[in-house]
Amino acid sequence: MLELKAHSTLEKIALILMPVLALTSLLPDVSSATALMAGLIVSAIFGNPYIRVTRRYVSPLLQSSIIGLGAGMNLGVIGRVGAQGVGYTMVGISSTMALGWVLTRWLRIGSHTGTLISVGTAICGGSAIAAVAPVLQAKEQEVTVSLGTIFILNALALCVFPWIGTQLNLSQQAFGLWSALAIHDTSSVVGATMQYGAEALTVGTTLKLARALWIAPVALIISVIHARSQGSAGKRAAIKIPWFIFGFLAAAALVTVLPALQAPGQLMSMVAKRSLVLTLFLIGANLTPSALKKVGWRPLVHGILLWISVGGATLAAVKMGVIH
Repeated sequence: MLELKAHSTLEKIALILMPVLALTSLLPDVSSATALMAGLIVSAIFGNPYIRVTRRYVSPLLQSSIIGLGAGMNLGVIGRVGAQGVGYTMVGISSTMALGWVLTRWLRIGSHTGTLISVGTAICGGSAIAAVAPVLQAKEQEVTVSLGTIFILNALALCVFPWIGTQLNLSQQAFGLWSALAIHDTSSVVGATMQYGAEALTVGTTLKLARALWIAPVALIISVIHARSQGSAGKRAAIKIPWFIFGFLAAAALVTVLPALQAPGQLMSMVAKRSLVLTLFLIGANLTPSALKKVGWRPLVHGILLWISVGGATLAAVKMGVIH
């Protein structure tokens, strides 16, 4: 009876605390890392009584925030940064997938789980996993484990990357490059670079979104390989294309072509930044203890080793000027 009462009390606290903290995350002084950690802590202690709602709104909030950020950027800068990143994006994705395959076999985890973690690391975290999972006909447990692994590392990156960048005295451009190449999800890339500076935000967001466009061709290649491994053409699932990226480009194009829209564009960008911080709070709140327990140590070790390898290699390349 006491346990039931205690549980009921915690739920009542969470029912009040979650909306209050969600609104608080919209305040200008609340950082993206603080919002994410607040969601994690509250969910771990009190639970998330709004789990269905928070999961439902993360994706549309993130997508609308990305489009809004485009209204505060120059299309010429976006084009230059995106074009510069094509070469090392191709190299980065292919080498990450190859290393992920090796780690999958070495750690003896399921091929679907290993592929999903690898593609999430190589391209853009949860979005890439969501696109490739139906192609592989992955089971719900495999998708949950993969997403849990990626989200844990996202939370860590959001806190650790700005600190490392400061310690190494990385320029804003260098930090934006590194973040886009080494942090899994677009939301965490934006959150980390937003803490570092305006130029880092532009470079990081642009390069990460350009990288996300590779979801479609990579998913198509994986579907062909999977079909051949099954011995037939198989049942092809539809590949999800991140259409919001084109919204980001359209918003930037409008503001660039029509100078009169620059002032409202900057306002929209400011609103989008706060919306993104709210999104990160919801992402943290979705990482419930039960979701974390499902991950297991082998997939987590796979994700950590792959992430350290990619992060270390790209950081070295940025520092040596190989990537610039």
